[in-house]
Amino acid sequence: MEKKMVKIIIAIECMVLSIMIFQISLPKKECEENKYKLVTYVYKKQVELAASNPRIIDEEIYERKKVYELSDIDYQNLLRIVEAEASGEGENGKLLVANVIFNRVKSRKFPNSVTAVIFQQNQFAPTRDGRFYSVKVTQETVRAVDRALYGEDISNGALYFVAVSKASQDKVGWFQTKLTKVCSYGGHEFYK
Repeated sequence: MEKKMVKIIIAIECMVLSIMIFQISLPKKECEENKYKLVTYVYKKQVELAASNPRIIDEEIYERKKVYELSDIDYQNLLRIVEAEASGEGENGKLLVANVIFNRVKSRKFPNSVTAVIFQQNQFAPTRDGRFYSVKVTQETVRAVDRALYGEDISNGALYFVAVSKASQDKVGWFQTKLTKVCSYGGHEFYK
């Protein structure tokens, strides 16, 4: 009987809370203060009710660990090349560029550090045309690069990419005939 009474009281308090939230006559600040006090009170009652019937809850804790540890120089260079290559491509477009860099670092065909991959001769246009040095890195780029650092790879193993609308037909033709296309995103095609 007592538990039923507590549930009824909580239901009434919730109705009062609903009325107070929609009450127009109170100034906004006063209404917000009252709402907070009432919500706190209802919450405490619900906790007391739940606590009277102890339960065992299974809990799993997931810990994210970085897959790649980079020096500060490698990290800054990675941010810059991703921003320069994929500005306007959205977070996943930027993630794909970071994936290509990491896939190259892991491959025996390319240098074994992020900075060496970025500055390998004739590989990334922004290192030649100056964009690499003048970009302003956005928070979206930081998020994309951090996702890659924690091992998120949506590139299907891509080692190359080309901006089809910006590259010459000869260059695009080389990608299409010599490599295997694995995906497209935004203005880029990705190959391995």
